[in-house]
Parts: sequence; structure tokens; C-alpha cells
Amino acid sequence: MHPILVKIGPLSIPTYGFFVAAGFLLGMALALKRARQEGVKPEIITDLAFYILLGTLLGARIYYVGEHWAYFKVRPWEALYLWRGGLAFYGGFIGAFAMALWHVKRHHFPLWPLADLLAPSIAAGEAVGRLGCFSAGCCYGKPCQLPWAVTFTNPHSLAPLGIPLHPTQLYHALANLLIFLVLIWLYPKRRFKGEIFFVYLFLYGLARFAIEFFRGDPRSFLGPLSLPQWFSLLAMAVAGFMLIYLGKKGEE
Repeated sequence: MHPILVKIGPLSIPTYGFFVAAGFLLGMALALKRARQEGVKPEIITDLAFYILLGTLLGARIYYVGEHWAYFKVRPWEALYLWRGGLAFYGGFIGAFAMALWHVKRHHFPLWPLADLLAPSIAAGEAVGRLGCFSAGCCYGKPCQLPWAVTFTNPHSLAPLGIPLHPTQLYHALANLLIFLVLIWLYPKRRFKGEIFFVYLFLYGLARFAIEFFRGDPRSFLGPLSLPQWFSLLAMAVAGFMLIYLGKKGEE
């Protein structure tokens, strides 16, 4: 709705970047608070956050550029325009997980307890970050006539202008907020290491699969499903398997 948060002369602060940064800082603050409660050294979280941020940005942008290759192949320099939006969650998730796994294994940290600790932060961070998508107009929805439809009018918006659309960015934000609340409720009740992380992965996959049906930007990949929906099905399958596997392993 408002792609530019502040503009002073030739300098401007994109609203998208502001909310993405705010989401990351919120997630890190929540993780540090949980780390202190769990007796985990704060420097472990701050060091890990750097690698997660690097992996997220690289993975999210590479995924997005690949998904929209027809656009970027004729204007490759725009792949560097991160302030315009265009960070795909699953790409960021894969990149962040790969970098975090490398860092954790290198320092011999326990993987699943750290993953449990960070899972609520991921949900909270994306809930805030999706407000940046809403501001920039990326990840927009299909036309609709619902009472809560939104109409983008700013000429710098990435969404179609003057058409009532599903506010899919807000659907994502609300879904992640609900997932965050579920994880916070479940955390003290966890039965085995890794449970919170894989519950998060399953719930996110389920929410993303459903919301994709309301997205208005080009989505088709194989058949009627988009690439994120195929990733969502894979995420739910992996999460379901690991919940059963780790649950049985924890009972032994």
C-alpha cells in the first residue's frame, strides 16, 4: 500500500525492507529470551542468527529469481534490487537451514533443541515481514469482491492497481501469528527434541498450501499446483514423518 516508508530528498527507506528487518530483529529477540530461559549462551544465538540471515537472503532471492526467470533473464541487474520485494520463503528457509546446519555441525551444537528454540521466532518474524509484502504489493491475491478486499493505488506498488484483491499478504501474516501462538503454547509441553520445529514446518506447509489458491501473481508449475504448493506438500510429508520417527525414538 505504501512502498516507501520515508523519503528525504534522493534517499528513501522502502517499507518492505523495514518490515523484513523488523521481523528478523523480533525473531532474534524472542530467541535470545528463550535461550536465557533454557540456559543457552546468548552468543550461540547471535552467531547462528548471522548465518541464518545470510542463508535466508541468498536462498530467498535465488529461489525468487529462478521462479521468475522469464522476467529476470532480460533484466538480470534487477536481481539485486532486494528493496523492491521478492524474497521467496521456501528458498529462504532452505538457505537458512543449510547455513544453520553447517554452523551447528561445525561447532557440535545440539541440532533439534536449537531448532525448537528458533521455530517460534521464524513464525513471528515472518508474521511481521509479511507486512512488508503488503506494503510493497508483492505476493498479491486474486481479484475478489469480499468486504476485506484491498485495492492498491500507489504507482510504485507491485500489485495490479485499482482492482479489489485478496489481501494474501495479510493471510500469511495472520497464519504465522496463529502458528506462533500454537508453538508458544506447545513449547513447555514438548515430548521430544525436534517436536516444535516439525510442528511448525507442518503447520506452515498447511497454511501456505491453502493460501496459494488465493494468490494472483503467476503460480502454476505442475498441473493445478504452484511450486510453493509442491514444496508445502513435501514439507508436510517430511514433518509428519519426523514427528512420528522422533516421537517413537523418544519413547525408547
